[in-house]
Amino acid sequence: MNANILVSAAELERLLNEAQCLVVDCRFELSDPRKGRGEWLAGHVPGAAYANLDDNLSSPVHDHTGRHPLPDPGRFAAWLASIGWAPGTLLVAYDEGSNALAARLWWLMRYFGYSSALLDGGLAAWVASGRPLEAGEPERQARESVSLKGAPQLTVDTATILEHLGSGELQVLDARAGPRFSGDVEPLDSRGGHIPGALNRPFGSNLEANGRFKPPGALREEFAALLGGRPRESVVHSCGSGVTACHNLFAMELAGLTGSRLYPGSWSEWIRDPDRPIETGA
Repeated sequence: MNANILVSAAELERLLNEAQCLVVDCRFELSDPRKGRGEWLAGHVPGAAYANLDDNLSSPVHDHTGRHPLPDPGRFAAWLASIGWAPGTLLVAYDEGSNALAARLWWLMRYFGYSSALLDGGLAAWVASGRPLEAGEPERQARESVSLKGAPQLTVDTATILEHLGSGELQVLDARAGPRFSGDVEPLDSRGGHIPGALNRPFGSNLEANGRFKPPGALREEFAALLGGRPRESVVHSCGSGVTACHNLFAMELAGLTGSRLYPGSWSEWIRDPDRPIETGA
């Protein structure tokens, strides 16, 4: 089990006291992209920097991409340096509670070759533990930017998924809520439904009622039951735009089910071409 990618509030406090990590707040709301920063300024884990999903964890959208393309390596490296990160510093990410957004930053750090972790239960768990918040923008010392190179072997693109449809060699696992997966409801994209042959595991299935991750053993059993003997290396994680898909990937890693990959473009890229097939229904 890969428990070193998940830290409790107590563990994060120790890491901060020992100056062993950099913590990053990833709160963000699609309907109001500036709201997360305002919430961060109002109160955050002491010393936490802020990551904006659109500005820092994505690239601009183009007519062939999904809603959150992967960030440019140079710009991402410059942002990391600006918040005080340097190689050898453990980055710990969190959001309001579910880590649905923070998981994107966790995965990006892995994609660019560096370790990171999530705060289990996010800011809600920190507050529930009685630990203090800090308001305003923390003072921090910028570091020298490093050259980052992504690991494309951790991703699968649209052409590859299209090529392998129906072959059984790839298994798309969709992290969106059931009504969006089925096509009954689609609040964000122009078409509803899912990639043919995809399985649905809403990312919230990875969490206990208190917003913290289920035990690794429980996650392992649930993913094994859903995959029905399909190899974990065949799994390609998808969602609306490659963000909450990282939550399922993280949960599999936490459970020791290593080797799955991310489809960064996800549904919002898949539907850019109206000739690509879709399925509806559960």
